Amino acid sequence: MPKSQVRKKKVYTPPTDVRPAAAAANKKPSPTWLPITAVTLIVVGIAWLVVYYLSSQRWPVESWSYWNLAVGFGCMVASLGLLSRWR
Repeated sequence: MPKSQVRKKKVYTPPTDVRPAAAAANKKPSPTWLPITAVTLIVVGIAWLVVYYLSSQRWPVESWSYWNLAVGFGCMVASLGLLSRWR
């Protein structure tokens, strides 16, 4: 039985206007302060919430009442925003 012909696939070349490799090559690495600040914000946010709950809502700032939760979670959300910029 004769062997069938092997089809040659065309090599894919992406369009010249959309090249993710070329765009990624131009980006510089993140500064060293960025991950340090992000980790610090996560730790501060968690510590703020832990102190708030363990002190029966008296610390860190008693007059803020439930806004202490916003501060703790705000620190953690801000760190996620920073980490989204990390390369």
